[in-house]
Amino acid sequence: MPQNETQQDEPRQDEPKQDEPLRDGTLPGGEALAPVAFAAHGMAAEALAQGATLSDLLVPAGDGLRRVVLGFADRRHYRPNPAHVGATAGRYANRIGGARFILDGQTHALPVNDGGRNTLHGGPQGFGQQPWQLAARSTGAVTFRRLSPAGEAGFPGALTATCTYALPEPGVLRVTLTATADAPTVVNLAHHSYFTLLPGSSVRGYDLQVRAARFTPVDDALIPTGEIAPVAGTPFDFRTFRRLDHWGDGTFAYDINFVLDRAGPGLAHAATVRSAAAGLALEVWTTEPGLQVYDAKYLGPEPVCRDGFRPFPHAAICLEAQRFPDSPNKPGFPSAVLRPGAEYRQVTEYRFRPFSG
Repeated sequence: MPQNETQQDEPRQDEPKQDEPLRDGTLPGGEALAPVAFAAHGMAAEALAQGATLSDLLVPAGDGLRRVVLGFADRRHYRPNPAHVGATAGRYANRIGGARFILDGQTHALPVNDGGRNTLHGGPQGFGQQPWQLAARSTGAVTFRRLSPAGEAGFPGALTATCTYALPEPGVLRVTLTATADAPTVVNLAHHSYFTLLPGSSVRGYDLQVRAARFTPVDDALIPTGEIAPVAGTPFDFRTFRRLDHWGDGTFAYDINFVLDRAGPGLAHAATVRSAAAGLALEVWTTEPGLQVYDAKYLGPEPVCRDGFRPFPHAAICLEAQRFPDSPNKPGFPSAVLRPGAEYRQVTEYRFRPFSG
C-alpha cells in the first residue's frame, strides 16, 4: 500500500472510442447510462457518463471480491439521482448559502434546491445530474469530460471539467478531477460515492479516524458560520479512532466538513474508516483542504441497489474531499476561485486494505 507521497502521474489512457449501447435503454440519450467497465490489479469497476458516476466497485476481501459502493440495480434511477449516489458533484459541491455569491464585485444568483434557501451540489441540474461525454478509456481507467456553458445554473464563465477513475495499484481507486475556465468563476468538484465495507452492515458500528483538529461549524441549514473551531470536546473529535455512534446516546448523525491537517501540497492522509467485522479498512488520501463526512442518515429502501440490497439509514458513508462549503461567501476559507489560465485539480485516492482488529 503506498505511503505519504506527492501527486502521482496519471495512468496512460487510450484514445476515446465508442461505448457499448445501453442494454436496457428506453430513455432518450440513453448512452449516458451505458456502463463503462474497467478492471486492474484484481479489482473491477463500472462507471456511467451520466453524472460522471462510479456505479460499481469490487475489491478483494475475504475469499473473493466484495462490492464496496452502493449502486442502483436499475440504471435508469441515475436520472435523476437526487442523493448523488456515486456521482461527481459540481460546479460547486456542497452548499452555497443564500443561493448566491459575489465575485469581483458582481452578484451571481443560483438555483435553490436545499431547504428552500440554499444551493446544494450546484443546484437541481448540477453536474451530478447531467450527462458527461466519454473522453478516454483504457483497461484500468476511464475519463469523462463536460463542457458547461457560461451562465449555466448561474455560474459565470464557460467551464471544461474532467473526471478520471483509475485503478493504479492493488486496492486503490484514484479519482482525478480537473477544470479550466474562460472567465473568473468558482469551482468545487467532489466524488460522492456511498462506501460500505460490508454490504448490509450499518456504518454506525465502524471506527473512524479523521486527520483534523478543526472543523467548520454550521447553522441549522448546514451553512458554515465562517468559524474554524477545534474538534476537542465536540462530537467531531475523531483524531483517534472512535465508533461513529460514540457520541451521547449514539444517535448523533454526521454531515460536516473537517479542516484537514496538512503540511504541504500533494496527497495526504485524510481519514480511515475500518471494521473488524468486515475485515476491511478504507483510507482516504487527498490533495484537498476539507473532507465532508456524511453518514447517510437519510438513505431509504428505494431505489433497490445491486444484488437486491435495499439501503437503509446509515448503510454507507460518504467521504467527500473538497474545498470548504460556502467558501465563495466566506473570505476566511480557502479560495474556490478559478481564473483563466489556471487549472483546478483534485486527486483523491480511496485505498482498501485488510483489517482484523
